[in-house]
Amino acid sequence: MTEHENRPTTGPDRAAGNADTEVAHTHEPHKDTGEDQNRQEAQGNGAQANTGAEAPGGPEAAIPELVIISGMSGAGRSTAAKCLEDLGWFVVDNLPPALIPTMVELGARSQGNVARIAVVVDVRGRRFFDNLRESLADLDTRGVTRRIVFLESSDDALVRRFESVRRPHPLQGDGRIVDGIVAERELLRELRGDADLVIDTSSLNVHELRAKMDAQFAGEEEPELRATVMSFGYKYGLPVDADLVVDCRFLPNPHWVPELRPFTGLNDEVAAYVFNQPGAKEFLDRYAELLQLIATGYRREGKRYVTIAVGCTGGKHRSVAMSEKLAARLAAEGVETVVVHRDMGRE
Repeated sequence: MTEHENRPTTGPDRAAGNADTEVAHTHEPHKDTGEDQNRQEAQGNGAQANTGAEAPGGPEAAIPELVIISGMSGAGRSTAAKCLEDLGWFVVDNLPPALIPTMVELGARSQGNVARIAVVVDVRGRRFFDNLRESLADLDTRGVTRRIVFLESSDDALVRRFESVRRPHPLQGDGRIVDGIVAERELLRELRGDADLVIDTSSLNVHELRAKMDAQFAGEEEPELRATVMSFGYKYGLPVDADLVVDCRFLPNPHWVPELRPFTGLNDEVAAYVFNQPGAKEFLDRYAELLQLIATGYRREGKRYVTIAVGCTGGKHRSVAMSEKLAARLAAEGVETVVVHRDMGRE
């Protein structure tokens, strides 16, 4: 299984963009940490959470549900964690086991904002089980609902994955990749025996692994799809993160209408001009229908994020107006949608 995501990870198991001139808004009806960072963030979050905690005598804080994701390096821990994040879980990667009870406590103080926590624990910390059993016993005493998901894979599959990315196994030291795999498997043997769910990813691809995680954790609700609708100008280049590209240059350009030139597609007069042109409304209707079909397929294949780039010459008039209308259609269909106007204001 090759773990390839829209936001790729480093190593066998993990895009940030910048837009100096982007304008974004919501069109609505993971977290890698090292030990020091975790302690600092836990302290910061704790200070914030305390300010919102219930006063003495108030309602008892709700204890979050907890999932611990572990398993063999290269077996798909990051994909499993990303799947839970897409399902609305608060995900923390590489958290020292001793801090798990603290994370649960902070979640309980969040007034219901953090109801489900997923923690990835692995051998990158080099002290994998120093405090894990003590932490699990503490959680059991508190009545925390917790599950352990263990990602397994064959030695041959793991060797192929490490060789494909040309990275050493975290435990191989001066030896071979297979030496690190053997050492890790022995280290994880006890945890594997305690796991509530073991998934063998030897013959699974990314989509199949996500489907298994969805089946276990999505419940009756269909996993949510999130869309970014981005207007852009072709003269500034195509957006590198676009999944779908829409070309609005077949419509007359308001730039050549003197009274409309200073405005943007957010202006009512400009939008009216664009959608009064032959084919504009028909294009919007049919493309919105096509997106419904695509969205169904994306959900089925485990894809949770889609970026739709809508372009015109300068990214100021036609693409902006079309993006706003298209985002409104998606929102009406229940798709969480954000609109970004990448090039508006560059002229």
